[in-house]
Amino acid sequence: MAKLYFRYGAMNSGKSTALLQAAFNYEERGHEVLLAKPAIDTKGDRDIVSRLGVVREVDFTIGPDSSVLDIFQQHRNRIIEDHGRDVSCLLVDEAQFLSSEQVDDLLRIALIDNVPVLAYGIRTDFQTVAFPGSRRLLEVAHSLEELKTICRCGRKAIFNARLVDGVFVFDGDQVAIDGELVTYESLCGVCYLQESGGVLNGRH
Repeated sequence: MAKLYFRYGAMNSGKSTALLQAAFNYEERGHEVLLAKPAIDTKGDRDIVSRLGVVREVDFTIGPDSSVLDIFQQHRNRIIEDHGRDVSCLLVDEAQFLSSEQVDDLLRIALIDNVPVLAYGIRTDFQTVAFPGSRRLLEVAHSLEELKTICRCGRKAIFNARLVDGVFVFDGDQVAIDGELVTYESLCGVCYLQESGGVLNGRH
């Protein structure tokens, strides 16, 4: 029986690099893989971009109301027709942006279609609140693996702080893709509380 894996970590913990390495490992051994990411992640357009400079285009993006199961089946059939081999793995980047229903589709792909699914993402937003996709993955994934990174102080980073024009902010929409004005910094709990003035989830 295939499994659903959730590999999570704070920003800059190497999630995209790990995903691309996993894809390379499968393909090096002659396997077919499919790569996907939510359409809301406009960074890199249709590409997965690692901090080490490795870039790869996804096979499909997932809209907010899309059926992951239907899109997966379409691309799986294409792989079988074109290459005469089934898909060995589905890899999903930025999985925190999926809906709970879409995560359930990932579980169905693993259990019913018997294709392993490796989902990569962050647990919580800049206010320390779980993303819907991450919450559901923590509930139903067979395997949870934390990818670790360090805070500027040297402790393990667990939170994702948002900066706008270089200034930390602690209110706003849950989703703001990093870019020219919005950036993020991974912080440990102590440094996060120091920057937020003791605020967690908008509350002291």
